[in-house]
Amino acid sequence: MPTGIAIRDVREQLFDAAERVLLRDGPNALTSRAVTTEADCAKGVLHRHFEDFDAFLAELVRDRIRRLEGRAEALLGAAGTGTVAGNVAEELTELFGSVAVAMVGLVTSRDGLRARLRRTTPTGVPLLTEATAMFASYLAAERDLGRVPADADVDMLAPMLVGTGHLLHADRHGTPPEAAAVRKVVAGIVPVRAQSDDGYGCAVLPGP
Repeated sequence: MPTGIAIRDVREQLFDAAERVLLRDGPNALTSRAVTTEADCAKGVLHRHFEDFDAFLAELVRDRIRRLEGRAEALLGAAGTGTVAGNVAEELTELFGSVAVAMVGLVTSRDGLRARLRRTTPTGVPLLTEATAMFASYLAAERDLGRVPADADVDMLAPMLVGTGHLLHADRHGTPPEAAAVRKVVAGIVPVRAQSDDGYGCAVLPGP
């Protein structure tokens, strides 16, 4: 590793390398040596910047959670545009079509990593917990706009969406579900309100 490279750059290089190993070979293949080899850097670089390998993995997960926060803001900003099911389906595909599925597998397979992540995500599964909060906030915004029924329990609907999305994308080596299939599942979970034919009042529908 050349001298003078910013710590931030080193971290990103190692994080990106870890994701490539994780996606290609799975959680069991993710070791400090595999990461530094993939990153094409000296073996000691990782341990100069992180206390141990679990500390490195915990920061990797937290970094991806921070990225999710940006997507949450964008989804919230989409409230009132497009269709509710379309917005949710697109975000589910983006979430689970990335490294998230493999990373959830990593978290559930390493006790030491889960223990470290409990400091910032005390309940639930990291990434999935934050994703659930993201969808709950979005659905609440759509409810305030009248596009989701006023009595819709968004705190119940959000984990249903995340759990279903995870199942749809769980086979990381298989063929990803088609967009229409994801949208159909979302439409079956999230009720929406549509204008009635006579222009007065609204009817509750099971989908958009």
